[in-house]
Amino acid sequence: MTTLGAVFRPQLAPERLRSVARLADEAGLDELWLWEDCFREGGISTAAAALAWTERVRVGVGLLPVPLRNVAITAMEAATLHRMFPGRAILGVGHGVQDWMGQVGARAESPLTLLREHLVALRALLRGERVTTEGRYVTLDDVALDWPPPGPVEVLAGATGPRTVRLTGEAADGTILTCATSPEGVRRARRLIDEGRGAAGRDDGPHKVVVYLLAATGPGADERVRADLVAEGVGGDTDLGVAGDAGAVAKAVERLAEAGADSVVIQPTGDEPDPEGFVRFVAEEVRPLVP
Repeated sequence: MTTLGAVFRPQLAPERLRSVARLADEAGLDELWLWEDCFREGGISTAAAALAWTERVRVGVGLLPVPLRNVAITAMEAATLHRMFPGRAILGVGHGVQDWMGQVGARAESPLTLLREHLVALRALLRGERVTTEGRYVTLDDVALDWPPPGPVEVLAGATGPRTVRLTGEAADGTILTCATSPEGVRRARRLIDEGRGAAGRDDGPHKVVVYLLAATGPGADERVRADLVAEGVGGDTDLGVAGDAGAVAKAVERLAEAGADSVVIQPTGDEPDPEGFVRFVAEEVRPLVP
């Protein structure tokens, strides 16, 4: 079964999260995803609040920018969430937007090297291992978590370019793809992920692929979706985004799922006028139409 989620966009004030999270939980949504966009809302703090306000919905952070975070802090916070809310937190890390990283003096000369080192160390720490490593960016001296998660934890990584997508196959447990990913883009990503897994000799189970799908419903939906895609720099691609009723959105979800997406996360436009209504639409109208 395809997992279905929705995004609480950080353009909304943090105090709006409580009502959206509770509605997602009550309406039966599979997943609620949060973003740590500079300079808006913290990913871990919002995830902890959303998890505390709810009972069953899984909460994803997609994603935490690794240039901003020491890997030990990432591991401590992730382990804490997984111990307090077993099975309900989803963690994604990634390069972050390079212009934003430059604004805070954290831009790495080699983002790919940094992400690789961070993923390797983070997954080891969350497995309860004691880690000593001295890399180009990540240095740990005899570090282990006092409170590691009690069981296996998936670490996902966000990716756009082919080298990073391949790296997610090598070093992560799953991949997060942006709303600028068409069904054919998902197929290409799956091939690159498999190449990365093969190169790393990994045959340790499935690799989850999460894809964002930009969507809008109601009056002006098509114009709002097109405007967001133009802002993303991909406005001419007709395979991206969907505007219309629940049936139209469900068909777009199915196309991504058939291409290899395990989880499709419906992303509202930045000017969505009714965030609570959008979550209810996804949970109560789209979800029943998605196998």
